[in-house]
Amino acid sequence: MNTQEIKLPSRIESVDAAAEAADEFAKKCGCGDECVYALDLAIRESVANAVKHGNKFDENKDVEIRFSESGDVIEICVRDFGSGFSVADVPDPTDPENLLKSNGRGILFMNSFMDEVKWENPPGGGLQVKMRKKL
Repeated sequence: MNTQEIKLPSRIESVDAAAEAADEFAKKCGCGDECVYALDLAIRESVANAVKHGNKFDENKDVEIRFSESGDVIEICVRDFGSGFSVADVPDPTDPENLLKSNGRGILFMNSFMDEVKWENPPGGGLQVKMRKKL
């Protein structure tokens, strides 16, 4: 198993830093361009959500990211230390009455580009999203 962990401050620049780290990790694991692109979009959305909605730009709270590769699967975990939320409470962006709202699109993108996405409330608070992509 190949694993890498990073901690980033809760500022918008961390989105690009996380994407660069995901790119490097994916390429080391032998991901093709399509896989790298999917991971890039998923990490950007999840880290942006962690910084903005989770930690609310509080630079005293880190965003923790773990990349792991095992066999034919890459897993990315992104954790914030905010108050958490329920995915069920986020409006469906494909519902006609929500088409002009910006909320929920990141969740839709993550679900579209990754093979599996789960949200958890880990011990110690915050929210963790676990995303898996088959190589």
